[in-house]
Amino acid sequence: MAAPPATAPAASRCLSGAKSCWAAERSSSSFAVSAPSTGLRQSRSRVLSVRAKVATGVQRASTVDDGAKRPWKLSDARLVLEDGSVWRAKSFGASGTQVGEVVFNTSLTGYQEILTDPSYAGQFVLMTNPHIGNTGVNPDDEESNQCFLGGLIIRNLSICTSNWRCKETLEEYLTKRNIMGIYDVDTRAITRRLREDGSLIGVLSTDQSQTDNELLEMAKKWKIVGVDLISGVTCDAPYEWLDKTDSEWEFKRDQSSETFHVVAYDFGIKHNILRRLTSYGCKITVVPANWPASEVLNLKPNGVLFSNGPGDPAAVPYAVKTVQDIIGKVPVFGICMGHQLIGQALGGKTFKMKFGHHGGNHPVCDLRSGRVDISAQNHNYAVDPESLPEGAEVTHVNLNDNSCAGLQYAKMKLVSLQYHPESSPGPHDSDTAFGEFIELMKSNRL
Repeated sequence: MAAPPATAPAASRCLSGAKSCWAAERSSSSFAVSAPSTGLRQSRSRVLSVRAKVATGVQRASTVDDGAKRPWKLSDARLVLEDGSVWRAKSFGASGTQVGEVVFNTSLTGYQEILTDPSYAGQFVLMTNPHIGNTGVNPDDEESNQCFLGGLIIRNLSICTSNWRCKETLEEYLTKRNIMGIYDVDTRAITRRLREDGSLIGVLSTDQSQTDNELLEMAKKWKIVGVDLISGVTCDAPYEWLDKTDSEWEFKRDQSSETFHVVAYDFGIKHNILRRLTSYGCKITVVPANWPASEVLNLKPNGVLFSNGPGDPAAVPYAVKTVQDIIGKVPVFGICMGHQLIGQALGGKTFKMKFGHHGGNHPVCDLRSGRVDISAQNHNYAVDPESLPEGAEVTHVNLNDNSCAGLQYAKMKLVSLQYHPESSPGPHDSDTAFGEFIELMKSNRL
């Protein structure tokens, strides 16, 4: 059926913008010191939605040193890594200079959930999926109330959006939130470097007055290990959470008729963790990361959740002490940072991984049943299973590297996972973990 006449101009503008940008992309290049990248091949793409919106950053004209104007944007940003490599790129979103740890994420979708995941505080996220921005941004996919990451690194910035839920473009979104982004950079080469050398500190800058060496010195001096990042992302005061997963997205139909009061420690908690617990029949009180354990226990909760969060678990001894004061008294569930804090609270050790796990396609095996789930993960630290006391059982392992991905300790009434069972973004394989927590609280109630 033909589209309504009113929609034709939007589609026409999008196609017109696409043609000019395709030509521009074929003429542009980005490189890392000695590795020039190839241009993009022309595509016979067509607009898939009449609600298309043209992105602006990829179309701005640039003036070069000879005074001539070019109809495409030229490289105006740099990523300088602590190993000395310099990567020329084009900027979108905010401008300025920012320092962070560069990590790569292998998720194919869900860039907005990644942008608003507090666990990325202090980091630049490089998306290995080369095409980002095509679905735009909408208010329903937020995982927190703001963006905490330092910057976004992508290969291709979509020239238009074509999703019915889109409210604004990715560039508009990042600009409003003062988050830097770069595109037209060889993300594949940077990813290979991170896999070989490990996570690297980098500096993103659009400031042409600073030399490469000055930016390199900034990268070498900046540290993320041993820094308390949780205090910068936690809530200021306790609050009640009531929202469930929207009915149109709910995939679990056999919901419990029982109600459980859960106190959730906010170490950087994601909204969909709270929604999933509420959908499973939980009444939730969220408390700040430094909230006293005694006050939590005075609430007589049926269970306590220790949430995900950013950074080094060894840098937050106050959180470890809180976990120690609670485990064994009520059922607990740890997710990601919460899992690592439980490991330390039990007397175990955590260590920094070479480049961490970030993505929505990590295979995890439940050693109790042999079941394999595809999981969403985001962490740079892991629990050393050899350091755990007798009674603490490793329940899950990451099949990519056999690292510890889950724990249980029957005597202490605890379960924990190194990954994100709410899977936002990611597959829903691990949602059953919330049901396991419910069963743990049920058995403790009897």
